Amino acid sequence: MPANNTIVLLGKIGQLGWELHRDLQPLGKVIALDYPQIDFTRPAELLSLVESLQPCLMINAVAYTNVDKAESEPELCDQINFRAVEQLAQLAARLRCGFVHISTDYVFDGTLTRPYTEEDPTHPLNHYGRSKLAGEQAVLANTPAAWVLRTAWLYSRRANDFVQRVLTWSRQQETLKIVDDQVGSPTWARLLSQIIALALAQAKGEFYDFIQQTNGVYHLAGDGAVSRLEWVQKILELDPARSEQITRQILPAKTAEFPTPAQRPLYTALDCSKFERVFGLRLPPWDQALALAMEK
Repeated sequence: MPANNTIVLLGKIGQLGWELHRDLQPLGKVIALDYPQIDFTRPAELLSLVESLQPCLMINAVAYTNVDKAESEPELCDQINFRAVEQLAQLAARLRCGFVHISTDYVFDGTLTRPYTEEDPTHPLNHYGRSKLAGEQAVLANTPAAWVLRTAWLYSRRANDFVQRVLTWSRQQETLKIVDDQVGSPTWARLLSQIIALALAQAKGEFYDFIQQTNGVYHLAGDGAVSRLEWVQKILELDPARSEQITRQILPAKTAEFPTPAQRPLYTALDCSKFERVFGLRLPPWDQALALAMEK
């Protein structure tokens, strides 16, 4: 391993960052940062701190993720998801530091009926998606050694994520109305973190060169496609405390029945075969991962 083995993880308390903080430990000296120590709305201070650490690898797991609120505060969303990211990518290039950036399925418009590949045209429907796409483009334009990892429907079992909300609803409501026209790839943050760490381990510490050789966009999500309704049904089926549920029926609904400020893409399942071809790694089927997560 090179003398400089400092890995800077930006965003250590989010669903993915929490897991990465642990899984990156065997790869180097991990310095994990989060607000208020770093603030993406104060880029000069952010860049100064990161540069002082002289990392050989930088992973950005920070994002503005409130999809609906982004419609009413687009400037803040852009600053976090695009402008600060652009400057971090420029810094990574100057430092010859490998850069890993986490992105989203919301860069697509959801009009396909088969899983999206990295070659499919992007067309975000909301400001959050547009800001994330701008961030992706900025990363790839400003450093030759970057992975842009698009994931989807992330859950962790340790935050107020979708899985936890479903379990809460099942203890409060006899009837649930869940949309059946949104289809995606549920992704357990723990396994996502582990597979990212395994891919990075192939660099044998030479992160800049390895990431430069494999530079580009990759889809990385749970294997398979499922509707929100089917996902909820499986969550309740696998609930280790099913006796606490009071839900007796789950009714299908359409996205249009729940108006929101931001439009959502209806189909965003991701084809992850490119990542498997390049790194020999793939996430398990979404339902197998969920079964493991529900045991935790």
